[in-house]
Amino acid sequence: MKGFDPKWRDVPHFIIGITKEIWEDREIGSLRHRYAPGLIVRSPASVVVDNTNVIAATMATLAEFPDRELPGEDVIWCEDPARSTGETDAFLSSHRLVCWATHSRPGVYGAPTGKRLTYRILADCAIRSDAVYDEWLVRDQAAIVLQLGHDVKDWTRDLIAREGGPEACVKPMTPENDVAGPYDGRGNDNEWGQRAAEILTRIMAAEMDVIPKSYDRACNLHYPGGQDVFGRSEADQFWMGLRAAFPGAEFRIDHVIGREDPMMPPRAALRWSLWGKHAGWGRFGTPSQAMVYVMGMSHVEFGPYGSGGAPAIRNEFTLIDETAIWKQILLQSG
Repeated sequence: MKGFDPKWRDVPHFIIGITKEIWEDREIGSLRHRYAPGLIVRSPASVVVDNTNVIAATMATLAEFPDRELPGEDVIWCEDPARSTGETDAFLSSHRLVCWATHSRPGVYGAPTGKRLTYRILADCAIRSDAVYDEWLVRDQAAIVLQLGHDVKDWTRDLIAREGGPEACVKPMTPENDVAGPYDGRGNDNEWGQRAAEILTRIMAAEMDVIPKSYDRACNLHYPGGQDVFGRSEADQFWMGLRAAFPGAEFRIDHVIGREDPMMPPRAALRWSLWGKHAGWGRFGTPSQAMVYVMGMSHVEFGPYGSGGAPAIRNEFTLIDETAIWKQILLQSG
């Protein structure tokens, strides 16, 4: 890894290692180096610009959840020769984390409850020169809210009020307030990434029959709200409910990485989006006609037990931030 600290063996070691250093080892100030100046971190909840604001957000989270740990489940990555230079290699990574923490101090989630939380995060990072220089992140906010004992829609309505009301509150990310960053690539062209992208594209085109053809009968599925379920019918219901809520929304595959590694199944990381009206009955209740942006991220692992012996998805991890979706709906409909 030319241009990186020699202590890092490879991209997963770097990504998992700096995450631990920052959050668990309390090297928060290292963000001034680990995150490049002017870095943009896009999440469904907001767009944060510059590492000074990332430092502030990190400290606020640790003030509320001081024992937070973020072990990495997987890093799906690829080389980025187009952005490599004579001084540094460049890479793309998609990092899946499991977080656990105790809600032991007051903060954005309210008075401390003492409850122990577990939830996932997916984060796409562009890295070079020993630093992250562009990032996209989805946190399972609904899982946090539900484990704290709240209804997701009601909690989001209260959050808007606590942030000063509809005019003053932090606005969710949409194409209208996104900030262009230095990375504008689309990933790699590995066959497993292309296979995953084709499956999701067909689902979003209402070709729901692709699910029994492309998912293992015993598939393990991990969906927003901390939902862990099994089988093709659960995949059908999650994706049906999401697409039905936004039937005319524009669907895009924004980034794709496919990868094979020793001791790991073939796998893929997708970042995708929906942008359009909440015009249908589905996962988000009564149609509001609100314009909504959904930033989604998915990791999938393939196995050999598909229809007719073809490769099939045996593990899927998909995240959207349902609080950010409800916030957009509530800001436009009350």
